[in-house]
Amino acid sequence: ASGSCNVLSYVTAGPRSITAVDLSPAHVALGRLKIAAALHLPGPGDFMRFFGHGDDPVNVIAYERFIADNLDRQTRDWWERRGLDGRRRISMFARGFHRQGLLGRFIFAGHMLARLHGVDPRDLTACTTLEEQARFFEEKLSPLFDRPFVRFLTSRRASLFGLGIPPAQYEALAGPDGDMAEVLRERTRKLACGFPLSDNYFAWQGFARGYDRGAGASLPPYLERAKFRALRANARCVRVLNESVTDHLRALPAASRHAYVLLDAQDWMTDRQLNDLWSEITRTAATGARVIFRTAAEPTLLPGRVDDAILSQWTYRESQSEDLTRRDRSAIYGGFHLYVKER
Repeated sequence: ASGSCNVLSYVTAGPRSITAVDLSPAHVALGRLKIAAALHLPGPGDFMRFFGHGDDPVNVIAYERFIADNLDRQTRDWWERRGLDGRRRISMFARGFHRQGLLGRFIFAGHMLARLHGVDPRDLTACTTLEEQARFFEEKLSPLFDRPFVRFLTSRRASLFGLGIPPAQYEALAGPDGDMAEVLRERTRKLACGFPLSDNYFAWQGFARGYDRGAGASLPPYLERAKFRALRANARCVRVLNESVTDHLRALPAASRHAYVLLDAQDWMTDRQLNDLWSEITRTAATGARVIFRTAAEPTLLPGRVDDAILSQWTYRESQSEDLTRRDRSAIYGGFHLYVKER
């Protein structure tokens, strides 16, 4: 499920049903909050203020008035629980929700590091053409990766945890030279100037620490005003569960599912966990079912790790995967992969 941005964007396409699973209670609570908000907030402006901006005290009032009574008890308790600072978790939406959490703090740390070296990443958002974006990257951002302190930090495996890159994937990502700073330079290049800013909301999150608030801004589909009606109409098709993908699949009938979105979860799995997962995916997948996922490193990680008897039932769409990787605007991941069950 992660933060449920993907889940709710799929909802706007009108699927028959979606089941989102996650081992993190925080992710589950966020997904359920978004669904309740889509169903019960007055309109698209309120929804955008809540989840697109996430920094207005009115959001807490809206929570109390429209959302709280429509949550299950477990989810409501999670959002109303107080932290060490004495504030309820729901108050994050009054003071900058997008700056919370592991990724939000990682981005903040990156901004502080850049500013210590005289660069404000937010200035990238003033660029109006790809050429200007590329010039800003080459002149301002790229030299940061040559700084001794930056190279020291990126040489530490744990330093990339905030990007969702597990230490176990560090060597595969860094390559034979072990130069992680160079890998991150190229990932940042793609994020900064691989796509127009007007069409890349991932870049806005990375460099502005929030979505563009101008007219015609690039936004995740579920935040687009024009798709709010579809979001509300289809929001009840989603279930968000606090369990693992493999455990959930074990309870499902054979040949009953048509699409699987694994995000980057497999980067964190052992060979045994991968085989257990793909055994259940294969059992529950209907003919023609698709599996998509991302990996920190470029190649698909399944060959040689998942049993051939399982993997042979799937076709890896290599050329399509390469195209999808090129089109991936998030720029964090090395590979985007598509498998199709042929029999």
